Amino acid sequence: MTEELFRADSYLTSCETLVVSADEAGIELDRTVFYSMGGGQPGDQGILRLKNGKEIQVADCLKDRDTGRHLHIPVGEVILPDPGDNVTAILNWDRRHRLMKMHSCLHLLCSLIDGGVTGGQVGEWKSRLDFDLPDTSLDKEQLTMELNELIAEDHQVTCSAITNEELIANPELVRTMSVQPPTDAGSIRVIGISDVDLQPCGGTHVKTTGEIGRVRIGKIENKGKHNRRINVHLEE
Repeated sequence: MTEELFRADSYLTSCETLVVSADEAGIELDRTVFYSMGGGQPGDQGILRLKNGKEIQVADCLKDRDTGRHLHIPVGEVILPDPGDNVTAILNWDRRHRLMKMHSCLHLLCSLIDGGVTGGQVGEWKSRLDFDLPDTSLDKEQLTMELNELIAEDHQVTCSAITNEELIANPELVRTMSVQPPTDAGSIRVIGISDVDLQPCGGTHVKTTGEIGRVRIGKIENKGKHNRRINVHLEE
């Protein structure tokens, strides 16, 4: 099983590692800084640098649903490394950092909307959350102002864990209506933003909200009788 270094430190940009396996499905490493797609956050991109200096461009990173393998997906057809080869895994940090900003921003948006989350997607420059809301009486300008106020307050973003029993006792922590956090590990990773928001999450986040920078609310779309999509744009 790949050691996921980003769980403990989402600011690691590279690591020395070994190839566990490499086949048409992807390249599995014994440890990695690459986040695998999940929870609405895309998989990381970057490069794998071999000992001979050659580089393999990584287009995506995902987990195999059947085996749980943490797979780095190369760009195009490449000569695959051999199991046991030493590799340096290097993130496309600028892209990952923007995804971290946007993911933390969506948690702040959750704190402002009184409704369950029915879907969402983290993007570099544009992200969205879908909420179970009966009407569209949401004000873009008001939401933009409130969101940027929370960001400017520079709240600390922390990672901790709770037990399965604690989650059962506090079901309101889970904002997603169709997806429940995995409980097979015995504990659930939670992301807290001061006293603003607390919810289970396996994604990568910034250290403080001030790091996000200015954002704006884009379209608020009607996606069904009780489904409102709120688009958020990162302004840089």
